[in-house]
Amino acid sequence: MHHSMNDPTAALAGMLPFDSIGLYEQPKPRFIFKMPRVVPDQKAKFESDELFRRLSRESEVRYTGYRDRPQEERQVRFQNGCREGHTEIAFAATGTNLQLVFSTPNASGYAQERECDFDKEHGKVHIRAAFIMNGVCVRWRGWLDLERLDGVGCLEYCEERAAQEDALLREQIDRYNQRLREFEDKQRVYRGQQDRNDQDLELRMSGGLHGHSHHGHHGASPVSARCHGPPRHGLPLQGRKKTDVNHGHHN
Repeated sequence: MHHSMNDPTAALAGMLPFDSIGLYEQPKPRFIFKMPRVVPDQKAKFESDELFRRLSRESEVRYTGYRDRPQEERQVRFQNGCREGHTEIAFAATGTNLQLVFSTPNASGYAQERECDFDKEHGKVHIRAAFIMNGVCVRWRGWLDLERLDGVGCLEYCEERAAQEDALLREQIDRYNQRLREFEDKQRVYRGQQDRNDQDLELRMSGGLHGHSHHGHHGASPVSARCHGPPRHGLPLQGRKKTDVNHGHHN
């Protein structure tokens, strides 16, 4: 008891979902399952979840970066962040904050897949940014005014990325099931070997006890013979005394 309290590995071993590790047994590898990035039915959750339903309607959004700085400095920082491929916004109605990451404009001033477009409308920047929110692949789509730093935007269900993540999820589940089957097979082999070892031990112990009992049973004869002595031939002591008396009477 004192040993287990002083040994820090004893507490860790008690937390593992495995049988106790033998003295010379190799430690079993931990079985780790990585948490999936998306839910099994993303579209159904996007259409039924109340938060997604509210955010999927176009509503007012605001730039939330550097709130403690002057407006002119915030305008410059907002445009610089967009050109670097990131910005921070919030839905005014729900207070939901989002950190958007998107492709940056290339050297010619255009953005890859038009995810950040300063040229579509004068005085505004149009942004499209895909990400995973609450296990669902979504895309934020909207625009912000470069001076007021507010605008309009909404969330859309991202079909393309959802299909990619679904494929990754199925692959991950298949790998997990394969590892689980391999683990169970190893456990069955291990338990079978343990059962055979236990049976062999019981047979050896049973044979040893039987041999010891058999040997003790036959070993009682010499002890009995030594205690009782060899059989005596001739007359008993009382008869011998009577014979001696008779001989003396005749003399």
